[in-house]
Amino acid sequence: MVKFPGVLVAGRLLTGATLEKRGGLRAPTTHLGIGFAIEADDAWERDLRRATHRALRRGAALLDPADRLAAAAIPAPGKIVCAGLNYGAHVAEGARAKPEAPVLFAKFANAVIGDGDAIVRPEGTSALDLEVELGVVIGRRAHRVSAADAQACVAGYVIVNDVSARDWQGIPVALQPGAKGDGQWLRAKGSDTFLPMGPVFATPDEVDPKAGLRLRSWRITPDGAEHLMQDGNTRDLLYDVPALIAHISRSITLEPGDVIATGTPAGVGVYHDPPVFLEPGDRVRCEIEGIGSVENPVVDWSEVAEPLPA
Repeated sequence: MVKFPGVLVAGRLLTGATLEKRGGLRAPTTHLGIGFAIEADDAWERDLRRATHRALRRGAALLDPADRLAAAAIPAPGKIVCAGLNYGAHVAEGARAKPEAPVLFAKFANAVIGDGDAIVRPEGTSALDLEVELGVVIGRRAHRVSAADAQACVAGYVIVNDVSARDWQGIPVALQPGAKGDGQWLRAKGSDTFLPMGPVFATPDEVDPKAGLRLRSWRITPDGAEHLMQDGNTRDLLYDVPALIAHISRSITLEPGDVIATGTPAGVGVYHDPPVFLEPGDRVRCEIEGIGSVENPVVDWSEVAEPLPA
């Protein structure tokens, strides 16, 4: 099934097909998503706004968002740069010192899934954890930009869940007897399905992380009980969005459509007493004020059919 982006208008959905028919818009209606439009056209936002106004003037129908098939807002980012240990309370719950500079690692597009898609627990890990995070979508090439100029490089924001295998990450309380972990975070953070991303792309005029956005996450057990895990605010960021862009772009050029995951607040499962890890049959929901939510079931790798041979 082909997936097309649309525009939310007062809680209703103006579909990509309608934007094309009634608004005369082409690029952002592609199944490659808004990320493709950002990469392809510097004037994507202006054109999208104009097309939306034209479509509404021409009597375009608006749909209930519940009737849509949700997909990740940026389904194939060119780069996904992640910040670790970037909330004060999260640093404190792990009994760590504030990092002297942002702690960076990467994920890849194979990790991105949409709302409702399954998080697959890979073979060999038993300590899957959740991390609600604000994702920053780059809209302008950023190469050695200053913090003062960095905000101009932001196209908008998404919600992401930085799923993590804590035993592979090497966190002691998550390790089985005799295990050591990987010594680095590639598998622990970058495995398939380890970055659920919400369907909503919010532009900077709609949300302001500096003013404070509430972030929450829940583990939903098979009996339907919702267990609040995280409840934080972007005001607790140690390195804010402009600081992250400035730091990253000193050595890694950021391109339109790239995504920065800005870190997670306190409350992750590994630091509960006793630790709480995601199990097959659970669901996990992450939510950010003004951006919406992403919710995904958790399944074991053994429940997923192997791909057909090439």
